[in-house]
Amino acid sequence: MDGVALLTIFVLSIFVGFEVVSKVSTILHTPLMSGANAIHGIVLIGGITVTGAADSVPEVIIGVIAILLGAINLVGGFAVTDRMLEMFKSKAKVKDEGAL
Repeated sequence: MDGVALLTIFVLSIFVGFEVVSKVSTILHTPLMSGANAIHGIVLIGGITVTGAADSVPEVIIGVIAILLGAINLVGGFAVTDRMLEMFKSKAKVKDEGAL
């Protein structure tokens, strides 16, 4: 594929992603985010694979930036999931864990 086609796909994916995420209600956002962590992992592996097959320096730079952003997104998703699960623990159990 040439650079213009790849850039077009990238820009269109930004618009589609923004529209999909902006339509999710705030009540459903955290559970959907926690459920999407597996998908983020697959996307990260895909980014690593594509970057490994890059032919030029700009492709490698863009790939590394994509991998970095994907990793931040994956770790952030797990952090939000952990915070969400903490909300469902009883207060006594949380205090006992803090004493260790």
